Amino acid sequence: MTTTDVRPSGLRRLLESGGLIAVAIVVMNMSTYGFQMVAARLVGPEEYGSIASLLAIQLVSSVLQLGLQATAARRIAAAPDDVAEVEHGILRLGWRAAGALTLVLLALSPLISHLLHLQSLYPALLLAVGALPMNVQGAQCGILQGERRWGALALVYLAAGVPRLAIGAIALSVRATEGAGMAAVALGWIAPCAVGWWFLSRGRHARPRRGGRSVAQRQLATEVAHSSLALLGFFALSNIDIVMSRHILTPHGSGLYAGGLILTKAVLFLPQFVSIVAFPAMSTPAERRTVMLRALGMVAVVGAGSLVGSVVLADVAMVFVGGSDYDPIRSRLWQFAALGMLLAALQLLVYSVLARQSRRSAWFIWAAVIVMGLVGWWRISSMAELLALATATDAVLFVVLFGMSLWTMRADSTESPSVGGVVPTAPGADTHV
Repeated sequence: MTTTDVRPSGLRRLLESGGLIAVAIVVMNMSTYGFQMVAARLVGPEEYGSIASLLAIQLVSSVLQLGLQATAARRIAAAPDDVAEVEHGILRLGWRAAGALTLVLLALSPLISHLLHLQSLYPALLLAVGALPMNVQGAQCGILQGERRWGALALVYLAAGVPRLAIGAIALSVRATEGAGMAAVALGWIAPCAVGWWFLSRGRHARPRRGGRSVAQRQLATEVAHSSLALLGFFALSNIDIVMSRHILTPHGSGLYAGGLILTKAVLFLPQFVSIVAFPAMSTPAERRTVMLRALGMVAVVGAGSLVGSVVLADVAMVFVGGSDYDPIRSRLWQFAALGMLLAALQLLVYSVLARQSRRSAWFIWAAVIVMGLVGWWRISSMAELLALATATDAVLFVVLFGMSLWTMRADSTESPSVGGVVPTAPGADTHV
């Protein structure tokens, strides 16, 4: 089999492959949103609340999926000569980690069912079952991302969204219950896992030698743990304000704030393809600085367009966030869009941190979460103050991570490139800052 092309792509290829991934992600997110709309309409508010709560738990458990993906992509991009060893090791670790998480969720299913007031134990059990293919798929996506097989990765993303919508519509039409909804979610995760397996089986590398596998597994597990912790910090930072709003604001005010955050999350996820496509290049010392700056520029362009659109197309934006019931936040739409723009830039820097394995930098994310939580609980009493706190915290964290990224990458230009100016074979992990 021919060796996978993992050479630097340049800005032009970044844009071309980014467009492919962008379309796939948009379709995936629209399908996921479509499933939620179908579920909300068919099962009614009471049972949909249970489904939404279970999906929130699934979102938290997905940090393992993202950690596996980031680790696989970084390892393969930074050391392309070791693709066979990394692929074997990350898939092996993916199955083990996914299996362990599934067992934990199965053990916790009675508690989850009790806390969420589910009608039966089955939805919680289905949540646990779905965690297995969901996290294995993360390892598969990381391999495809690291090898820059964008077409295959795009198809995996499509399979992660469209089947869930189709299966969910059928299942909920037959039986409109929370159990049917979670069964559709669990079955929906099998499709991307199967697509990922098919592509990897077609491009299987030679099986690595047995020597050193245990060491590689320990190293991979440690890196996955650190990556998952950093990503969990970003998830906490981007969602702590809505949690605080339930305690700081009135129920009506909290609902208005949640409506504004719909626009924030849309602006956050719109340039998500940039992080996915840029991540392998940011894992190599020879090109990480240039690619990070160009990627930030692309995120800024998309964010600026969204910011202008929230002002010029305010009527359209209001339909998107919930309609006339949310008119009190019309004048603040641009602020919610600006918050989303900051979060999108932060997300890219977080992946830059993961690409460099800058473990100390990751703790600044959790420090921002703690500061925001403490200030919010003791000093904030209005929507304007909460929105300002979230924006200021994200802005300060961006400046800190951006400055530290430039500082730690200052010596990249002096590192010796590999043959042909491609990428060095050493991982190039930065564990000092």
